[in-house]
Order: sequence, then C-alpha cells, then structure tokens
Amino acid sequence: MNPVRIGAVGYLNARPLTWALDRSPDRWRVRYDVPSVCSALLHAGEVDLGLIPSVEYLQRPDYRLVPGIGIGSYGPVASVALFTRGAIASIRRIALDTSSRTSVALVKVLCRYRFRIEPEFVPHGPDLHVMTQDSDAALLIGDPALEVEHRTMGLDKIDLGEEWTAMTGLPFVYAAWTGRPGAIRDDDVRALQQAQREGINSTEAIAAEYGGNDPAATARAAAYLRHNVRYALGPEEARGLQTFLDYAAETGLAPHARTLEFF
Repeated sequence: MNPVRIGAVGYLNARPLTWALDRSPDRWRVRYDVPSVCSALLHAGEVDLGLIPSVEYLQRPDYRLVPGIGIGSYGPVASVALFTRGAIASIRRIALDTSSRTSVALVKVLCRYRFRIEPEFVPHGPDLHVMTQDSDAALLIGDPALEVEHRTMGLDKIDLGEEWTAMTGLPFVYAAWTGRPGAIRDDDVRALQQAQREGINSTEAIAAEYGGNDPAATARAAAYLRHNVRYALGPEEARGLQTFLDYAAETGLAPHARTLEFF
C-alpha cells in the first residue's frame, strides 16, 4: 500500500494534527509548506490530502473535508492578527501576508461587515517592519504573528479570531484536511481522527519541541495550544465555517458558494 501523500502546514498550530503522522512514515508521506503552497499542491494533484486554508475549499466543486478535524478558534487565536498604527477607522491601506488566502479573505470580510471600512489592500511578504512602513496596518499569520514584539514597534494588535466571534458568535475555522473523493479511505479518516486525539494529548511535548532550549518560548507555545487553538470540526465549527464561506462568496472572494461536504 502506497503512503497517502499529505500536504501540511509547518506552523505550530498544525502540529497537534501532524505529530502522530510523522511517526508513521509507512502510511503518511508528509511535506510541510506555508498554507498557500499546500493549497497549490492539492489543486495540482501533487498531494492526496492537504491541510489547506478553509476558503480554498470553494476552489473545486468536488472537494471533501475530513469530518471532525480542523484548526480553529472561538475568540482570540493570537496567531492571526492585524497590526495597526492607529484606530481601525483611520486605516486606509493594509499590507496583506500572502501566506494564506483564508486570513486575507477574513480581513476583507471583517473590514466590510465588522469595521465598516474600505481600505486599499496590498499583497506583501511577512515582514512586519517593512509592511508597516508604507501601510497603516498589516496582516500577519502563523508563528510570526504569535512571536513578533509588536509593542516595541509602536503597533496595536487586533486579533481576528476575537473579532470574528464578536461579530458572529461563532467559531472560526482557518484550515481543514481537504481532498477529492476517493483520495482516502474510511480507515484513513479514522486514523487521522486518532492522530488528532494523540496530538491534542501531546501538546506539552509539541510545545517543548517548538521552544527548544527556551523555557519562555515553550511556555508561550503550550499556553497557545491549550487556550487559543481548537481542533474540532463539529456542528458549531461547521456553522462558523459555512458562514465564513458564504461571506467570502458574497463578497467575490471565492468563485461560488457551496455547502460543506465530507468524506
């Protein structure tokens, strides 16, 4: 039996979903990239299953989600944020981290429906210092958003998970295992769900791996995994995800709307 080709995200928040997969190389062939590359690999058929930004689900009408598993938050997420030099109402230009289309779409949805502003959006690499030189605000995601010392740069941090839940009352789902019908079997789904459980029970070890020899970094990572990130894709998370996808389609950020379908 050939290993399932997996495209996964290399950020800390994904490790509870991939921790156990790395320990079964005969079953899973995992490669790590930023979210946008994971999406491109899945779209091209170069991986069987991708841990891709949730908005990418709308790019193919035959995509399916692995039930029960996602990367999400209910309230503050800490690792997806808008860093600003002033009040949100005064923002005219936002530099966007191009690593994930979901976070870009979330910023645009929140600007329209939550903040009620119409700024210019400028794609940019994830360098907060450079991004905020010519823009009033910058979107940063993943480990860089979690670790950056924004106060020393004179910046405020607006947590986009917190803003989404304040607007909708729902969780937000940033990424999920996605693939085409037939890409994985029922026993693969069960194995991914078991890997999820193992990873959630291994957050202390994952935090220690991330922090290396830095106790403060290890403590921050452990707190983040315990308190900010959620790994379920149950009924409430599905409602949050469907609401976001509907907003994305309505605002022209995705080619069409569709309901959630699972393996």
